[in-house]
Amino acid sequence: MFDGKYMKLEEAGDGLLGLTLERKDGGENVLSEAFLDELTQVMQELESVSAQGLIVSSAAKHFALGADVTEFPAMFRLGADEIEGWLSGVNALFARFAALPYASVSVIGGMALGGGFELALATDFRIGSEAASVGLPEVTLGICPGWGGTVRLPRLIGTEQALNWMLAGAPKKAAQALEAGALDQVVSADQAMAAARTLLQKLHADATQLQQRREDNRRAAAELPQTAPAADGNPAVPGLQNLLSHSAALDMAAALRAESALFARLAGCDATQNLVSVFLSGQAIKRKYRKLAAKGEDVGVAAVIGAGVMGGGIASLAASRGVRALMKDISDEALQLGMSTADQLLERRVSRGRMSAEKKQAILGNISPQLDYAGFASAGYVVEAVVENPKVKAAVLSECEAQLPETAVLASNTSTISIDSLAASLARPENFCGMHFFNPVHAMPLVEVIRGQATSRETINTTVALAMKLGKTPIVVGDCPGFLVNRVLFPYFNAFNRLLADGVAFERIDRVMEGFGWPMGPAMLADVIGLDVMAHADAVMVEGFPARMGHDATPVVDQLLAQGLRGQKGGRGFYCHDGGRGERRPSAEALALSTAAADDKGAVSDDEIVDRMMIPLCLETARCLDEGIVDTAGEADTALLYGLGFPRFRGGALHYIDSVGAAQFLARTQAFSGCGALYEVPDFFRRRAEQGLRYFDH
Repeated sequence: MFDGKYMKLEEAGDGLLGLTLERKDGGENVLSEAFLDELTQVMQELESVSAQGLIVSSAAKHFALGADVTEFPAMFRLGADEIEGWLSGVNALFARFAALPYASVSVIGGMALGGGFELALATDFRIGSEAASVGLPEVTLGICPGWGGTVRLPRLIGTEQALNWMLAGAPKKAAQALEAGALDQVVSADQAMAAARTLLQKLHADATQLQQRREDNRRAAAELPQTAPAADGNPAVPGLQNLLSHSAALDMAAALRAESALFARLAGCDATQNLVSVFLSGQAIKRKYRKLAAKGEDVGVAAVIGAGVMGGGIASLAASRGVRALMKDISDEALQLGMSTADQLLERRVSRGRMSAEKKQAILGNISPQLDYAGFASAGYVVEAVVENPKVKAAVLSECEAQLPETAVLASNTSTISIDSLAASLARPENFCGMHFFNPVHAMPLVEVIRGQATSRETINTTVALAMKLGKTPIVVGDCPGFLVNRVLFPYFNAFNRLLADGVAFERIDRVMEGFGWPMGPAMLADVIGLDVMAHADAVMVEGFPARMGHDATPVVDQLLAQGLRGQKGGRGFYCHDGGRGERRPSAEALALSTAAADDKGAVSDDEIVDRMMIPLCLETARCLDEGIVDTAGEADTALLYGLGFPRFRGGALHYIDSVGAAQFLARTQAFSGCGALYEVPDFFRRRAEQGLRYFDH
């Protein structure tokens, strides 16, 4: 009846019709403009024939993965009226789908997300396989559902539950969706089509159930009490809260118009455009690194040298991903710490119901704690994770290399030490690189893959493949002090130290920067990292970039460390960490070093605090891109999002420059020209600003 590039309509026997979503190019189903054009043609066929029911299914792994986000930037450039008009057209199409003169059932295998789930919601019933998952994740892009999701889902599962689904942004598994009422049945994949046929035959024989379902779908949902909108920088969060607090009581047409108006307003927000750009950059990065990983060797046995908290975390992660992990250290106490770390991480998953006790024991059994190099001759990859001391690392790496096959990759989990300097002690520097995991290993998604001058492409490819096998996001960066993330972070801390010297209280700086969107301010972050780690890394950065990162006086971190304070792990730093979770009490030692009361704004405004903190970080990121330390603006910003917790709705440092505007950012920077080299504008950046260049095209 219809056979296009994105779908096929045919008779399915017994008076039923089958609409199969299937891209001829083999890609996953997304609701692009071309897809919707074909659906419009199919709708004409569906409305012109007599049938006993319609089954909508997918020939791909997933039912449909939502709208084609690559089309969003062009749409966002339209005016609000044009966007609302476009949404109205799609809603009219889905309304025709929902009003067919016979029943329709969606058979969902895999994921039905965003617009894909909204299409399924426009059918009368939904049957999912046991592997199905459904959801409306638009909030992660700073937008709301635009094709009836905020209208149909509340009428199906209740307004409060629907809002919670949308704000969470995460897909719901089949069992959860069935319990909520978003799915009508869950069956095995091989029984799903038969279940759909049976349901449609029953509905054709007795139309009462179909009539009742359609009346329920049109009925207004329960209203939500008005709540204070969450303030996390994502405009879709308060937008959805406000929308559902009143639209649930509207008739369907009015509710759809309210949804479209919110979508159009959100489309014009900087935060939304940043979030969409971040998503598209992330997709491009995944494609790039999948290609690199495909050229790398698959690692089945990996070794970790150094069985501390970091080593134990790496070994636990490897073992849980099916990689046999050898964990070596020089003392039984260290090995016990490493195994204890692995045990605690896995037990946390058991206690939350995410892993069985048997699975935990199997993973622990896949870790071999040892005092010697037994088994290293069969290891394809070794990660050195000993103390951050160049002499110690060089000695350990050289000793280890002698135990490895010539094809094995050797990597250092260093956060600051030059890969080229460490490679000088090795016989096979082409097989050596940096593999910088962030702490805590199990939670932080980023791995910096550091290429030295001698590092081969094969070594990089295998390291990327291993990082992805471990579920991490790898970013390849060049060798320099601090690499990318720490090099960018320490100008931020230098700015913090200079603000303290100017009499701004550290508690106030933390509040301002958290208000800007950071998960924690610089003082709390220093405590979490550890003041001893901070001081060591700072010394490396000062040596590497003395003009920008040097200090006019002893940094406050060094002063606190001299008094025996180490931050969170020692119980005291800028704050005391002996209280309840979330409690924030400044330490007496830190207060004694502060020259202003915590609530005294003095001569420095909140906006000036933000500028003085953010400008050095952003300029250093721009330098890293200009110098080739990182290949693309998208990779630079992704590293900051995943490695530093940069506010996601601001997109990253280079997105932030774009949001401010290069010329305005330059003007703000020049306002602090008297504050030293930390605020010095590089020539390349000045030229970019003069030409009005952007890092990203929204």
